[in-house]
Amino acid sequence: MTQDSGAQPTADYPVRVKQFWIYTALRLLFFVATAAVVFGIWLAVAGTAPIMWVLVIALLVSGLASYFLLARQRAALAQNVDERARRATSKFEELKAKEDVD
Repeated sequence: MTQDSGAQPTADYPVRVKQFWIYTALRLLFFVATAAVVFGIWLAVAGTAPIMWVLVIALLVSGLASYFLLARQRAALAQNVDERARRATSKFEELKAKEDVD
């Protein structure tokens, strides 16, 4: 088990990290797949494909697609980040109150 900022061990740490990597991998996969499709279409239509424009279009299209298609994964990741921030704030307030007492 892993320590979470000096507190008791948290069993859900691997799950939180796994959610982050799954979301990141899916975003990257969307981008690469979109870039390949845009490159292929542009190459078939025009005969050449400017890489910069292919990447820009792929970034926009994959970002839009992931906004809708990865909403569930993004919400789970955001919830984990929010929970961790709340725990950190609580721990900080606890330490601050303890310091004020001493």
